[in-house]
Amino acid sequence: MNAPKQAIKMSESRIVHADQVLSCDLNNYQTLFGGVLMKKIDSVASLSARRHARVKECVTASTDSIDFLDAIHQSDSLCLESFVTYTGRTSMEIFCKVIAEDIITGNRRIAATAFFTFVALDENKRPVEVPGVIPETEEEKFLYNSAKDRAEMRKRRRTKSKELAEYITLKKPWDR
Repeated sequence: MNAPKQAIKMSESRIVHADQVLSCDLNNYQTLFGGVLMKKIDSVASLSARRHARVKECVTASTDSIDFLDAIHQSDSLCLESFVTYTGRTSMEIFCKVIAEDIITGNRRIAATAFFTFVALDENKRPVEVPGVIPETEEEKFLYNSAKDRAEMRKRRRTKSKELAEYITLKKPWDR
């Protein structure tokens, strides 16, 4: 059995991605589609997970939450920042924040936050052990210290989802 991997600084997994809001990404309220933002968040979170684990592939195990806190408009630029905040043996919790900046006024605001769980995979698509994390900044320490509570909620939610799956029909509505 391999020795546990050496813990690394959270900042080592940090991904920062700046982007613009295109007209084709707007909904009928002229704000960014939530699904478009979700894809962008999943992409940067995946890169953070891969960077932390130093593997070719990581898969999304769960989307714990995506909280849309403020509307994003076409006049905004986006800055997505993600990093690993906590690890299990093969899983990683990744936090992502989305900062919207009005290009005209320069005003910035937190537009969204998200927590994802990723699992690192080896070349045979089997889970692989990941290093722990070392928080340094106040933000990182807060996220790290509150991670166990989120992990417990995640476990409870997964158990409830499995219970629910036992009662969900596989029949199509037209098969009734």
